[in-house]
Amino acid sequence: MHLLLVEDDHLVAQGLCRSLRQEGYSVEHSATVKHALQCLGSGEIELVILDLGLPDGDGSQILKHIKAQKKIIPVVILTARSSIDDKVQGLDMGADDYLAKPFEPAELFARLRVASRRVNQAQSSLLQCGEVTMDTSAHTVTLANEPLSLPRKEYMLLKALLENQGRVQSKQQLENKLYQWGEEVGSNTIEVHIHHLRKKFPSDFIKTLRGIGYVVGKNVNS
Repeated sequence: MHLLLVEDDHLVAQGLCRSLRQEGYSVEHSATVKHALQCLGSGEIELVILDLGLPDGDGSQILKHIKAQKKIIPVVILTARSSIDDKVQGLDMGADDYLAKPFEPAELFARLRVASRRVNQAQSSLLQCGEVTMDTSAHTVTLANEPLSLPRKEYMLLKALLENQGRVQSKQQLENKLYQWGEEVGSNTIEVHIHHLRKKFPSDFIKTLRGIGYVVGKNVNS
């Protein structure tokens, strides 16, 4: 995983970066709020170890930024603030775990593994294409982080397309996924559902390959 370590103590950061890389993580280091936010802007960070006391602000600013983006990026707070109130506040703000300094590296790595498993489980229920995200566990759809309400058949049709990004789905394949065997299906039912979906998404989101079928995603393979 691509990990961001936010830590302003040079010696602590140096030792942690070395140990984390030995554990198999790709590590990026930030010592300030400003640089950490720049790193997060790349869209490549998958996991964050976060100190709270930073020279240009508080690490809670970074945590709030991550949660506002509505992306699944686990955050493990690693800080000298060890009171119960500090821990409760950090967890209530959205941190996935909280570890006070001084700490044992083995315990930190164990907590990172737990956080990684959580994100992998959550991501298995997410289907994403561009700014469209479907959470199949919560049965929700968002466009540019804004919720969309879809009728059941449109939801199922979108799910079938997102599960096969880059692969063309024929009308027959889509009918088989939306309707039970023996259920009567109108000749233009799929076209009607596609038409309604297109009204709710960018015009080029669902592409039509005339005479073949429908596809979402950049790479098209029949």
